[in-house]
Amino acid sequence: MLNLILLQDAATGAGQQGSSWGFWIMMLLIFVVFYFFMIRPQTKKQKELQKQREAMKKGDKVVTAGGIYGEIKEVQETTLLITISKDVTIKVDKGSVYVSADDAQQAPKEENK
Repeated sequence: MLNLILLQDAATGAGQQGSSWGFWIMMLLIFVVFYFFMIRPQTKKQKELQKQREAMKKGDKVVTAGGIYGEIKEVQETTLLITISKDVTIKVDKGSVYVSADDAQQAPKEENK
């Protein structure tokens, strides 16, 4: 009886080692798929957004993360002064500001002229 149990354990142990390689190969493939379809595009988008923020200059039209539209009055190291009305200026963090969609659409038209 004991010999039979030991033989069954030995047989299943050898089979499990083969399936262990399959498990690691499958995990590697899943990681590769996640990298190319999720992680890599997100990092490319973040780099593009960072370049846009670094290129912001006085007079650019922007939108804050809160949905406030305005025009850049002054660019500082980590913040921007944005004019949102005639006599209203707010100070916001660069990380919460995006180039205005209207401004972005007008830029290619001006370059083609």
